[in-house]
Amino acid sequence: MEVLRPQLIRIDGRNYRKNPVQEQTYQHEEDEEDFYQGSMECADEPCDAYEVEQTPQGFRSTLRAPSLLYNLIHLNTSNDCGFQKITLDCQNIYTWKSRHIVGKRGDTRKKIEMETKTSISIPKPGQDGEIVITGQHRNGVISARTRIDVLLDTFRRKQPFTHFLAFFLNEVEVQEGFLRFQEEVLAKCSMDHGVDSSIFQNPKKLHLTIGMLVLLSEEEIQQTCEMLQQCKEEFINDISGGKPLEVEMAGIEYMNDDPGMVDVLYAKVHMKDGSNRLQELVDRVLERFQASGLIVKEWNSVKLHATVMNTLFRKDPNAEGRYNLYTADGKCIFKERESFDGRNILK
Repeated sequence: MEVLRPQLIRIDGRNYRKNPVQEQTYQHEEDEEDFYQGSMECADEPCDAYEVEQTPQGFRSTLRAPSLLYNLIHLNTSNDCGFQKITLDCQNIYTWKSRHIVGKRGDTRKKIEMETKTSISIPKPGQDGEIVITGQHRNGVISARTRIDVLLDTFRRKQPFTHFLAFFLNEVEVQEGFLRFQEEVLAKCSMDHGVDSSIFQNPKKLHLTIGMLVLLSEEEIQQTCEMLQQCKEEFINDISGGKPLEVEMAGIEYMNDDPGMVDVLYAKVHMKDGSNRLQELVDRVLERFQASGLIVKEWNSVKLHATVMNTLFRKDPNAEGRYNLYTADGKCIFKERESFDGRNILK
């Protein structure tokens, strides 16, 4: 990573550099034990947040999760890199063969069962259903449930985003203004390093992103739709007054320390009436989805912006959000980006 191009995290209106961390990779099945051991180091303490049912035989807890997260996946290989392609709601999800709960030869499940003195029932590959944990002691059942949740969460965080919540800025006036901006940039700055038509946003796809999601089942997609409807009924209508919010795109900013090496250029967006209603609305939607676990909590407020140029578009015009893929053995692949010189554009 170049010193002048760090990953930036926005906290309370300030940008902070994120220091590079060496990602752990899993090149061989023999390395799986290290992953499970590391994932469960923080999962030993019982948690009272889970619902545990007392039965004549002891105690019982159940949880539902997309079968993708706990079954061995046997699907048609989509390319030579070992990726597997699953079509979900007209979007593609790339994943690798997962042994996250079952483990190699069932070792992971056996290890959890032995250390927590429980029995864990997991649906067979290709079948949906509940994971059932039973045991003689309540704390043991809770401990096993906590460990499984940690494994599921770790796997989910490594999946590419499948969906995003957004407001589309697809008014004709906005699209025409963007096309004029693109035309002027290409006329005056096309000789600058990295500036060409491939890195501009599709004018029909201009949008304000609220948050990125990993939805791995039709059930999760339905849950998202229902939650959006709840947000509309509970507070969106009140904030908006039941009318469309009018916003204005004015000015541009870049996401890097060095304007000569820019990866993303975005338009600033604000309410025409000068109010903070749009920011309040998206922050409350984000808060609701973070509380549900559908969006990972990385910040408390959304930085409202409309991407107009992004170097990820060179290789993928549909690129959105996290752009790392994983090989069949779990090794992360970072997509290379060629930055552009944005100094003359900013002028």
